[in-house]
Amino acid sequence: MAIQTKRAQNNPSDGKKAPLFRKMNYIIMAVGILLFVIGLFCLRGGAVSDPNTFDGEIFNTRRIVVAPILMFLGLATEVVAIMWHPRAKKEENSEPEA
Repeated sequence: MAIQTKRAQNNPSDGKKAPLFRKMNYIIMAVGILLFVIGLFCLRGGAVSDPNTFDGEIFNTRRIVVAPILMFLGLATEVVAIMWHPRAKKEENSEPEA
């Protein structure tokens, strides 16, 4: 029979299992980690040499807006990378049923 179910394709008795993640999943994961790390680096800085003085630099746009957005996009990208599953390719040389 030309049609195989997913269970038949991933049969553990064959000794061959389909990989959990594919190359595209790992690429998307790397992009997500990179976005998250860039967001963390945007949060850095603002150290004051004298603790008795106030520096308004901690409230700049980069730390309040840009860094959290980058970190959220990194986390969302990781969710997409985990859930990503490519569509199955249709067989071009399928056998006609009798």
